[in-house]
Amino acid sequence: MTGQEGLGPRDIAVVAFAQTDHRRTTDELSEVEMLMPVLHQVLEQTGLRTADIGFTCSGSSDYLAGRAFSFTMALDGVGAWPPISESHVETDGAWALYEAWTKLLTGDADTALVYAYGKSSPGSVRDVLTRQLDPYYVAPLWPDSVALAALQAQALIDAGETDEPALAAVGARSRADAAGNTHAQVRGPVPRGDYVVRPLRTGDCPPIGDGAAAVILAAGERARRLCARPAWIRGIDHRIEAHGLGVRDLTDSPSTRLAADRAGAFERPVDTAELHAPFTAQEVVLRKALRLDDTVRVNPSGGALTANPIMAAGLVRIGEAAARIHRGESDRALAHATSGPCLQQNLVAVLEGDPR
Repeated sequence: MTGQEGLGPRDIAVVAFAQTDHRRTTDELSEVEMLMPVLHQVLEQTGLRTADIGFTCSGSSDYLAGRAFSFTMALDGVGAWPPISESHVETDGAWALYEAWTKLLTGDADTALVYAYGKSSPGSVRDVLTRQLDPYYVAPLWPDSVALAALQAQALIDAGETDEPALAAVGARSRADAAGNTHAQVRGPVPRGDYVVRPLRTGDCPPIGDGAAAVILAAGERARRLCARPAWIRGIDHRIEAHGLGVRDLTDSPSTRLAADRAGAFERPVDTAELHAPFTAQEVVLRKALRLDDTVRVNPSGGALTANPIMAAGLVRIGEAAARIHRGESDRALAHATSGPCLQQNLVAVLEGDPR
């Protein structure tokens, strides 16, 4: 959905982005303590105070926290006085950004704070994620997230679209790129390791860890006053595929392709793509769906293979793409977020900087 459809034209941009150093465990910190420094950093970048924010939206998961309405505790880090306009989505923060973008399109607010966080370290995230599967036919079998990703990888290999050395190269490139990212959980050369679930080895899978991220959105001239080079959201859309894995072609992602088309990604080439591909094989699927060739810089931050905070990794992709535009390292970038098994739900955003 572009800004010119449905709700009318209004230019909205990402004007600030901050994230934690993603770590294997943060036992000494609560979600609020992990989140607060990020909120302070993103506000300081713009000079805004909490009271200046017109709308606040967050993304997280009660399943990870192990308690209902856990997101209300995170509001302690935002500050609920004076009263704020606030919302929450039980999914990755990229979808919280989508809601905030819609809110700004209506004209009800000129600025929005979006944040997301997740602590995967306290439990077995592979088992927790089985709870998002079909509750009658699939979830009772307890296929974990890595096993399902391995089915997807094997389908790609059987179709002749990749092989194990090619997957290893994706992992190696991601970790090499992460060498320059101080926030990444794993950086530099990492052995490919043993099989986790064949054909996926340790290096084909994301690290388990904790982290948080936040962005600020602003509309029109307000964005230009808050940021030297705003990352304008030229289009954003998300689509969902069938819940049943058996009725999907795991070697393709039509929902990603449709979301990209509706967001305007195919109108002109992009120079950067931040893809939420937690497994190496998923980058193969996404590159094909998004028509990305070797001229596009894919995951210069290292991507989700080097830091994958559940419920925040998709928002990090949008933030990383926007940050490259802020720094002048990109002019037109694509950001992708996913949720669900084997790329079931996909969101695509296209961001651009002002001409230089």
